[in-house]
Amino acid sequence: MSSVGQTTGNPFLDSIQLKGKPETPPSNNNQQLTQQDFFKLLSQQLSHQDPFKPVENDKMIAQMSSFATVDGITKLNAEITNMNKTMTSSQALQASSLVGRKVLVPSNEGYLAPGANEMKGVVSAVKPIKEILVRVEDEKGQLVKTFKVDGSAGGNIDVKWDGKDKDGNTMPSGKYKFKATGSVDGKSQELPTSTFAHVTSVSLGNAQTGAVLNLKGVGGIKLADVLAVSES
Repeated sequence: MSSVGQTTGNPFLDSIQLKGKPETPPSNNNQQLTQQDFFKLLSQQLSHQDPFKPVENDKMIAQMSSFATVDGITKLNAEITNMNKTMTSSQALQASSLVGRKVLVPSNEGYLAPGANEMKGVVSAVKPIKEILVRVEDEKGQLVKTFKVDGSAGGNIDVKWDGKDKDGNTMPSGKYKFKATGSVDGKSQELPTSTFAHVTSVSLGNAQTGAVLNLKGVGGIKLADVLAVSES
């Protein structure tokens, strides 16, 4: 059914509606209104408006301002997308230098690699603690070994497990956990513990996640979540 002569409810479109048989516009898969299209419509509006009822200046300015705003937002989004791509590539390049090294991650779960004779971590104490008890547990939560470290210096205290159980037997490779407790103000308290993990590769990720470090036996972690980098 032809729409010629019918009102659309939009004064702008009604004012530029041509009288008579409309021409069939060429097929165009791009339905987005460009700046050139907008000015063509504006020119048609001016040439076909009723001279006794011209379009008011404030309406025309509002139409132009609205289009300018939308056009500006579209360009800004495109610029942000390009900037995110650049930042992601830069992060990936930076992260690639960590392959083969160990990083400290905010997790008490570490990985004892095949043939390795130790698993390292860090216990954080807000104040000096004379003696810190460290528990090593396997993936099932079963106790493997306990040992004590000196926490009198406070702050970040290095801990190292030799990969053996309480009887001196070498444990198989796999995931293990550090759990540390110490006396704080006369009360036993669990202390935050982090572990070192070996970086095997880097994934590019996306604008939201950034570069992701793939850790041996542990999984992936965002570059931004790394707490420290170790030489070995």
